[in-house]
Amino acid sequence: MFKEMGRTSQAVLVILCVLRTVKAFEMEIIPAKRIVAQIGDTLILTCNTTGCASPSFSWRTHLDNPLGGKVSNHRTYSTLTMNPVSSVNSHAYLCTVTCDEKEKKEKQVQVEPYSFPRDPIIEIHSSLVAGEPATVICQIPDVYPSNGLEVLLKKDEYVLHEKNFFEDGSTNTETKIVTHTFHPVAEDIGKEITCVAKLLIPDMEFEPKERTSSQKLNANFGPQNTIITASPGNSPMEGDSLNLTCVTQSNPPPQIVWNKYSAEESIQHLTNNNVLSIPHVHFNDSGLYICEVINLVTNKTEKATVDIIIQGAPVITKFSIEPSTTVQEGENVSIQCSAESSPPPKIILRRKSDNADMGPDSARSILLPSVTFQNGGDYECIAENKFGNSRSEITLNVKSRLEEPDQMIPLIIAFSSAAAVAVPAVAILIYVSRQAKINGSYSLVKALRLKV
Repeated sequence: MFKEMGRTSQAVLVILCVLRTVKAFEMEIIPAKRIVAQIGDTLILTCNTTGCASPSFSWRTHLDNPLGGKVSNHRTYSTLTMNPVSSVNSHAYLCTVTCDEKEKKEKQVQVEPYSFPRDPIIEIHSSLVAGEPATVICQIPDVYPSNGLEVLLKKDEYVLHEKNFFEDGSTNTETKIVTHTFHPVAEDIGKEITCVAKLLIPDMEFEPKERTSSQKLNANFGPQNTIITASPGNSPMEGDSLNLTCVTQSNPPPQIVWNKYSAEESIQHLTNNNVLSIPHVHFNDSGLYICEVINLVTNKTEKATVDIIIQGAPVITKFSIEPSTTVQEGENVSIQCSAESSPPPKIILRRKSDNADMGPDSARSILLPSVTFQNGGDYECIAENKFGNSRSEITLNVKSRLEEPDQMIPLIIAFSSAAAVAVPAVAILIYVSRQAKINGSYSLVKALRLKV
């Protein structure tokens, strides 16, 4: 009996050893977790078995939709290859394995396709004008699923616009477009417009979930805030150099034209540079200078002006006698003196021999009606201000006045008649005198008789 019990125990141990060496029938899907697959990539699902010598495999989707892939069966495993992954592969895939037509096991895995392949594309018009509306367009290409897409448009760190597509029901990859209109300003030049696209899908692990693109702003504007700077200043001394610089804010840089208003209120064109240089200024350089700036892109114009006054000692520009420096007695004579300077000069006009002014300090001309010999002589003009003075001389000559023609004619006739009588008489007297000296006595009667 004990022998039989010993044999039974040994048989049980052998059976237990055999059972331990034979594995149980098991299966698994690789990868086993939720699968996030980029659309366009290749995805391989593997259904693997152990503990079954001749398993049979089948694949299907949760709702019996098309697999969207290719099945390949091998001895102990089967593969489902999706090449390329597309939006139709968004399913739960079920693998069923039957072992020896007796035991059946199933497992499934969820495949979540997504598409977020490229950075956004920003479009901004190249010639923006400050103050005028501008549109920025951001395109997010080939997005799926778009109901997880959120887009921000930013100017530097400031959010211009925000849009999401959470209610979008698209079932395929699409390019989503976000547009926004804003008004650029001059201070925006150099700032960045950034499009930030986020694909926010819960429980999906993939990278990157955020893509950005930026573009610098270049807004055309102006001209504006135009000013003129004068060096060394608005009132240089005569003979100094003068530089006028036109400063403006404009993009692109403007065309600059310099003009000057003359005393006759006419406009004189000077140059097209932003700096107007005069190496040696004179009094006639005084005036109103205009800088005109023109932005040829924005078609806007702005002007700035500066009044330049040239300072210095007076310069006599005219000292004359009208109608001439040589006149007849009785004529009307005008003596004129002109000078220029800044500040305005004091004018002294006088005859040197008198050593006295002939008019008030500001007199620039004197009138001598019916001049006489006493009005002739040297005249001088003195112009002076706080910077110095200038002198000039001129001579007025007066001959006696001739008689009127109608009074001279009788005098000429009388003089001629008297001359006609006097000349023969004088000749007779000379002859008689000589004869008397010869005869030793003188008798007018005898002389006349002898002559007869």
